[in-house]
Amino acid sequence: MVENKRKIPILVCGAHRTGTTWVGKMLAVLPQVAYISEPLNVHHRRGVFSAPIAYWYTYISAENEGMYLPAYQQLLELRYHLWHEIRSLRSKKDFLRMVRDGSIFWAGKLCRARPLMKDPFAVFSLPWFAQRLGCAVVVTVRQPHAFAASLKRLGWSFDFTNLLSQPLLMQDWLEPYRTDMEMLLSHPQNVISQAALLWRMIYDIVDKQRSLLQAQGIPVLVVKHEELSLDPLKGFRYLYQQLDLDYHKGIEQRILSSSSSENPSERAAHKTHTIKLDSRANLKSWQKWLTEEEVEQINNITAGVREKYYSI
Repeated sequence: MVENKRKIPILVCGAHRTGTTWVGKMLAVLPQVAYISEPLNVHHRRGVFSAPIAYWYTYISAENEGMYLPAYQQLLELRYHLWHEIRSLRSKKDFLRMVRDGSIFWAGKLCRARPLMKDPFAVFSLPWFAQRLGCAVVVTVRQPHAFAASLKRLGWSFDFTNLLSQPLLMQDWLEPYRTDMEMLLSHPQNVISQAALLWRMIYDIVDKQRSLLQAQGIPVLVVKHEELSLDPLKGFRYLYQQLDLDYHKGIEQRILSSSSSENPSERAAHKTHTIKLDSRANLKSWQKWLTEEEVEQINNITAGVREKYYSI
């Protein structure tokens, strides 16, 4: 066992609604792992991450890292910004989050825990996190129909201005998709097309970035939500092994509890981050939310990228 490997920070990312919370929390069952949620969320807590975030899926590279690197270095040192957080408190819920996050940081610092960042919004910036911060990277992928159905059920549209307003992201990765994104800006209620295009872009770029990093000897673990759902113990045992985390019976019990058939098959709309689901039943729940026309629409938009991850 290589001791230094146990200190490498972990990044769990992928499109939102693809199981990043479930994967992150199951990997952070150990007290030696400090779970940090979504620094790049535009509504992130300033005690956790001190840099301001203007866009969903903010892109970070060598060209603009000066805006974010110090904040990430402090985060990976588990330095909690108590005064920043106190100044941002607006409600009892904010106060409870401060207690929760502060406890994670202080306990983690005390036992020299390994930071684990669960952040779907980091997915376009994989090379920077792997090369600059030395993160071990786990990417979750979920079948595009299930991803689109989840967004439709919740009524979550996506404003592509968040991507179009980032010149470096467009220049480095997304310029070929400019016209498609601009067309959807005039149809803000077309959640299915938005979801399909966002899925296509994210996992097209993930595929390219994974090849780039693997050519440099940097592995990227891509995990299918469906395979984890069918056999959670096998899937998480593999992830624990690859990330050099200690796997034991207590962890198995937590994994089984999170995926038990006694859990609901879908999350309640007001509990979007719950991780207790019947993982097998959840695999097919998308079918009742999509029409045949919507399925075909998703197939057409994601064709050519979907096949890199799924055979059908």
